[in-house]
Amino acid sequence: MASSRTPAKFYSPLAIGAPEPYRALPVRLERMIHFVPPHNDKIRAKIKDIAGQVDVVLGNLEDAIPADQKQAARAGFIAMARDNDFGSTGLWTRINCLNSPWMLDDVTEIVAAVGDKLDVIMLPKVEGPWDIHYLDQLLAQLEARHGVKKPILIHAILETAEGVNNVEAIAAASPRMHGMSLGPADLAASRGMKTTRVGGGHPDYGVLADAGSDAGAARAFYQQDLWHYTVGKMVDACLAYGLKPFYGPFGDFSDGAACEAQFRNAFLQGCLGAWSLHPTQIDIAKRVFSPDEKEVAFAKRILEAMPDGTGAVMIDGKMQDDATWKQAKVIVDLARLVAAKDPEKAAAYGL
Repeated sequence: MASSRTPAKFYSPLAIGAPEPYRALPVRLERMIHFVPPHNDKIRAKIKDIAGQVDVVLGNLEDAIPADQKQAARAGFIAMARDNDFGSTGLWTRINCLNSPWMLDDVTEIVAAVGDKLDVIMLPKVEGPWDIHYLDQLLAQLEARHGVKKPILIHAILETAEGVNNVEAIAAASPRMHGMSLGPADLAASRGMKTTRVGGGHPDYGVLADAGSDAGAARAFYQQDLWHYTVGKMVDACLAYGLKPFYGPFGDFSDGAACEAQFRNAFLQGCLGAWSLHPTQIDIAKRVFSPDEKEVAFAKRILEAMPDGTGAVMIDGKMQDDATWKQAKVIVDLARLVAAKDPEKAAAYGL
C-alpha cells in the first residue's frame, strides 16, 4: 500500500473550500525565529518593536509555558496576532505536542481567530509522517470553515530518535511542509545522550591527538560537534524536498561566542536560520545567517564572469565552473533577500 498520496492528489486541497497548497514555498528571509511567551503582558506590549528587529516572531505555547498558563498563552497569541501588523516579518506559533490536552484547542481557536495572519505552525516532537498527515487534514478543514485564504504551513521539530529515523518521510508528507528545526534537548533525552546542555558542544566529546615520543607530554584534544550528523541528515532531507532546515535553540545565553560558533556550523552545513530565545541572540543570528560581504563580492564576480552558468573561468588563480556558479548563486540570492530587509547590508553588498 502506498505510504503517501499519489502525485495527482498531492497538491489537492484536503477539504472542500480550503486554499490550494503552495507548489513552491514563499520566498522569505528567516534568519532567526524569535520565541516570545504570549502570556507575558510586558513582552506582548513590545511586539511591534520586536517584529521590526527580527525575521520571524513565534508565539510559544509549548515548553517553557507552565501548565496553568497554557490557555493564557493561547489567548495572548491571538491578541498579539490580531493587534499588530507584522509586515514582512513572519508570524508563527509553536503549538503543544499532539498527545497533550492543549493541542486541539491551540489549533482550532487560533485558526478561527487569526488564521489569515498566521504563516506557520511549528509542531513539536514529530515522530513520523502520520503526525503531519493529521495536522494537514485538520488545518484544511479549519481553513475551509473559517475562509482562510492562504495555506498555513507546518514546521516540524526533530527532537526524538524516531523522528530523526523518519526524517525523509516527514519531509515528503505534505505540500504544507515548510521545514524542520533541530530540537537538541529533547533529542538528547530521547537518544539517552549523556548531556544536560541545550544545544552546542560538550567538553568531553572530542578527539585526542596521537601520543608523541614523549610519553609524559600533553596531548591536544579537539572538541567536536555533537549535532553534526543530525544537522547533516536533516539538511539533506529538507533540501531533497525543497524545504528549509534550521538549527534550533542554544540555551546558554551567557556564552555568545559558543552560540555564534554553533549557529555558524549550522549555517555552513546548509541551515537558513536558528531560534533566538533571548534578545542577545538576535544580532548573532543576523550576523551568522547573512552572507559575508567578501563572499558576496566574490560570488558576484563569478556570476558576472559566467552569465549563463556554463564553461569555466579563472578568477584570482582559482578555477570556476558550473558547480561554483551554483554555489555563488546561493550566496547572491541570499544576499538579495537580506538586502531587501536591511539597508545597511544592501549598501555593504552593493545591491
